[in-house]
Amino acid sequence: MFNDKSILITGGTGSFGKSFVKTILTHYPNVKRLVVYSRDELKQFEMSQMFSSDQYPSIRYFIGDIRDRDRLRRGLEGIDTVIHAAALKQVPAAEYNPFECIKTNILGAQNLIEACLDTNSIRNVIALSTDKAAAPINLYGATKLCSDKLFVAANNIKGQRDIRFSVVRYGNVMGSRGSVVPFFLKKRPTGILPITDPHMTRFNISLQDGVDMVMWTIKNSRGGEVFVPKIASYKITDLAMAIGPECEHPIVGIRPGEKIHEEMITDSDSFNTVDLGRYYAILPTTGKQNAQHYCDHNGCKLVPPGFAYNSGTNPDFLTVEQLRELIRQDVDPNFEV
Repeated sequence: MFNDKSILITGGTGSFGKSFVKTILTHYPNVKRLVVYSRDELKQFEMSQMFSSDQYPSIRYFIGDIRDRDRLRRGLEGIDTVIHAAALKQVPAAEYNPFECIKTNILGAQNLIEACLDTNSIRNVIALSTDKAAAPINLYGATKLCSDKLFVAANNIKGQRDIRFSVVRYGNVMGSRGSVVPFFLKKRPTGILPITDPHMTRFNISLQDGVDMVMWTIKNSRGGEVFVPKIASYKITDLAMAIGPECEHPIVGIRPGEKIHEEMITDSDSFNTVDLGRYYAILPTTGKQNAQHYCDHNGCKLVPPGFAYNSGTNPDFLTVEQLRELIRQDVDPNFEV
């Protein structure tokens, strides 16, 4: 699928970017060019120690910000596929610095869309989203919902260009930078794992499953879909027990902009949502493409009216022991209780 193709990933030095690059270099040794586009030279230097251009001649490290449209255009020359992973993602930081988040997550998204439309070689653009974009209550989620809408609507202005824009939306990535698992692992030696709310739940996906989903989307998207995976949830109290059963678990209250349960599909989305088997797809609400028409041509089925996908009502929950095994598998192979 990617042999003799050129790929660019924005925010490529992040957790997802590293895993995506590793997967491409492992399974597609004849990839023509793999461009890591990001603004942090130190992270690029550190990543180049893992994936050097001497060992992998196809890899390129391109310093640039998605706020800079001209730099994006230069980086996109000759690219076939774009994965958009760059974003400001920390909820408290976004609440305190709202317009900085808007400039990266919204204006940066539009910059990328316009640069892709100006680059004749690009065929697929996949933007990474978040569960916080569904019925958002914080600025980060609101900016990602806006970004999702921009990428979906980009299909309306592509004209005769052979290009598709789609979105992948999933929940918390096990062990990703800034997430709760590494935070609890770091706090464990102190004997205290603070619990925001004992009822809190979250969706969970591994980095590799996220990468696999993006690969599937590149191959199967028609353009305009927001793809959502069927994944398990966990209770924050079970995660605390999985990591530090001997620790104190004081209740400290939720932070500004947090939800008790996360959503990925709201009941309002149900009329435009289809079940693809491994994934759901929220379809555009405008144009000729509707849910029944999509299913007739793609062999899927409609979800029931009023359907919602929520981490608290999800029928699939991880147990304490399953959480421990996932931590060993995805975060720390030496983790023991």
